Amino acid sequence: METLKGEALDRRMDAVLGFLGDFFMSKSPVHLAAEEVARHLEEAGIDYAIAGALSLGAHGLVRATEDVDIIITRDGLERFKEQWLGRGYVNLRAGGKPVRDTAHNVRIDFLITGDFPGDGKPKPVAVPEPNTASVAGEKYRVLTLKALVELKLASGMTAPHRMQDLTDVMRLIHVTKIPREFAEQLNPYVRDKFDELWQIAEQADRDE
Repeated sequence: METLKGEALDRRMDAVLGFLGDFFMSKSPVHLAAEEVARHLEEAGIDYAIAGALSLGAHGLVRATEDVDIIITRDGLERFKEQWLGRGYVNLRAGGKPVRDTAHNVRIDFLITGDFPGDGKPKPVAVPEPNTASVAGEKYRVLTLKALVELKLASGMTAPHRMQDLTDVMRLIHVTKIPREFAEQLNPYVRDKFDELWQIAEQADRDE
């Protein structure tokens, strides 16, 4: 494992701080890539919903990220690629779902309606239809809070490498004060996990 020191350490830290500064000022390549792909999808009439860390930010928990997550139907993804591959976007691998925005060097991850979060195995929570699980603004269409929480919980519950998803939900509860009763809106599959994380967040509030 590389050990950084001296000028190399300073350069790395300057790069990290520069990225975070741009990100929280909404000037990062990720912001620009999200704005552009949302515009392309809207203009093409393709249903979509921004998911992942960017949707967390829309619901009140801002954290830095290096990619853009988009929920889309399989047909919508095919239409997008037919129109835009070679025109600012390239496949990351032949036949795969993700693309790279070549203008901003940002990965765009597509989550397909009907697929299953986390370990990918069938479960009561699946990636939803973007047009029924999103809220629209002037420029963006973002996953609803209910759908976001359900997907993150189902992902973190079934995939050990997706523990960040559970942390995201706990922090979202803590920061935005989601009430315990919100669990009643959620798919029964994830309700107990939500309640467990709610209690952890509540304890954190008391300890502050």
